[in-house]
Formats: sequence, structure tokens, C-alpha cells
Amino acid sequence: MNSRRDFFKKATALGIGLFLFNKTAIADSQKNSIIKPKAINPGDTFGIIAPASGLFNAHQTIIEAKEKIQNLGFKVKIGKNIFKRKGYLAGSIKDRIEDLHNMFKDPEVKAIITIRGGYGSAQLLPYIDYNLIKKHPKIFVGYSDITSLLIGINKMTGLVTFHGPVAISTFTEYTKTYFLKTLESTTAIGEIEDAPYEDNLQTSNRVWTYKPGKAKGRLIGGNMTLLQASMGTPYEFDTDGAILFLEEVGEEPYDIDRILTQFKLAGKFDKCKGVVFGKISNIQPATYKPAFNTTLSTEEIIENIFKDFDFPVCTGLSLGHIKHKPTLPIGIQAELDADRGKLKLLEPAVI
Repeated sequence: MNSRRDFFKKATALGIGLFLFNKTAIADSQKNSIIKPKAINPGDTFGIIAPASGLFNAHQTIIEAKEKIQNLGFKVKIGKNIFKRKGYLAGSIKDRIEDLHNMFKDPEVKAIITIRGGYGSAQLLPYIDYNLIKKHPKIFVGYSDITSLLIGINKMTGLVTFHGPVAISTFTEYTKTYFLKTLESTTAIGEIEDAPYEDNLQTSNRVWTYKPGKAKGRLIGGNMTLLQASMGTPYEFDTDGAILFLEEVGEEPYDIDRILTQFKLAGKFDKCKGVVFGKISNIQPATYKPAFNTTLSTEEIIENIFKDFDFPVCTGLSLGHIKHKPTLPIGIQAELDADRGKLKLLEPAVI
């Protein structure tokens, strides 16, 4: 996203050091086996934190977030530093790390949800106590900029993390159903149903199958910009034997092309089992408005990138920055049926 790219440029200019890290933790990350958190139950407590950008109209935003989680049937505990702000960040790294650690340590808190994304999650990765998380594994859920934490925590600990709504998301019936199913059920969810489509006479979600076939693998993915930002760091996403899901919003077509080209050049597709895109909505030239768009479409970009690969590829699922979204567990086994445009969760994500 263009705004996020601007943030990365500013962070670089300010000399923010995001590459300090615990070498022991990184070595241990290579040996981590999968850890599934305990299922959430009605009446349990969700901790709400802001690990990325700060809140505007903070009191109203927190009231909204609390009501949404409470109306799902849960209690709420708010991070003590959630009102803090430092420019475009929700306080200092120390403030945000303190809230993250406190929620994992707190025995009352059974699950953690971020209140929003924005920018800044990646800054926390070198300072997280990954041994603390392994000792107190819990549900951790969010999306967009939170991709950095979902991927980083999963890689460094083996904990299954959850790409799903933030606390101020629109909890449609579809979003609510899969949020509760995925976080409460100790049996496999199975095939994820199509999200409702509500536009005029259109009755399908326009899933386009570019490469047909079925494949099974470890589910991993998130926001394309944040996955790209992990590359070259100790927290880089691993696609070996994986079903990779990708979502994005508001980028220009050449941005999508550049990200996918970097993934391809870096070998991210070489041992991949399958790729599924969300709707990657609002992908169009930003200011260039001729009578006809003289640009590549997302379909043409995908064709160019994946023409030399044989695994299943489809695009158009309901993921990410849209109203209706399922909660996807990172790290569990899944199956992609690109012929039908379906994703199936083959094992439970919680115990």
C-alpha cells in the first residue's frame, strides 16, 4: 500500500534499527515444532493491544472495539499503553512490547487481538521474548500490518497465529462465523464457504483459476507488502511445502508486479505447493487517467509471474482488506482446490 511504503521510507531515513535480534532465538527458530494455542470459550477474556499505529479518536475507537468483542460473547482487557502515541506509532517500541508481553503473561487473558494495523509491527520483532510466548501460547489474531507479527511469531516459536479481523473490523455474519469457528473448534473446520456477494445481479465471487489442480501444504501468508518487507531478515516467511495466501489493497499494478517478481527471483515459489490470492482490491493507476488504462491488469501480471510453475493458482477469494473475511490459521495443514476456488483447513488450529 502506498501509505505503508511511505512509512518504510521514513523509517529508513530516521535510521530505525529493525535488524537487531537475538541470535539464540533465531537458531532455536529452526527447530520449532508446531504449537497450537488453547481454544477460546464463551466468557473468556480477549486482550486488546495496539502494536502498530496509534488510535485517532482513541476513546471512541476503544469503545467500538470493546463492544464488538463483548457482543461476540467475550470479556475484554485493554493494554495499559494503548492510548499512547508517537507520531504514526502507538507509542514507543518499549510501550508496545510491554503490552504484548503482558497479555501473553496474564493468566486471565485467553486470546489476544490487535485493535488495528497501520504501520510499526515489524519494529517489535527483535525485542519480543519468544521463550515467553512458547511458555504461554495463546491465540493471536490480526491482519494487514500485523502480518509481520503473525509470520514472525510463528517462525520463531512454532505457534499457530491467526490472519483474521482486528478488533475494529466489520464483523459481518460471515466474518463472525469463521472467527468463532476457527478459534473455538477443536475439530478441523474443513472447506471454507464462499463469502456472500452483494453487488447487483452478481452471484459469485469471481474466482479465477489460472493454474488448475489440488494441493496440500502448510498454510502461510498475509499482506504482500509486509511479506516482502520480511525478506532478508531473520523473520522471513518460508514457503517450502506451503499453500501461500496473499492479499493486498490500494497498490498500483506495477507494485503488485514488483512484489511478485521479487518473490519469484528469491525462489519463494520454487518449493511452493499452491498460491491463492484474495481479491487484491482497488488495484489501479493512482493518478494516470487516460480514456483507456494503459497498464497491465492483475490477471496479466499473475499470468506473467506463474506461467513457468505447475502448482495450483487461483485468485478472488475473500481475504484481507474486505468486509467478509475468514480467520486463517498460519502453520496448519490446508488444501487448495484451484479448480473450484476453494480452501480447506485439514486440521484444527486450537486444542
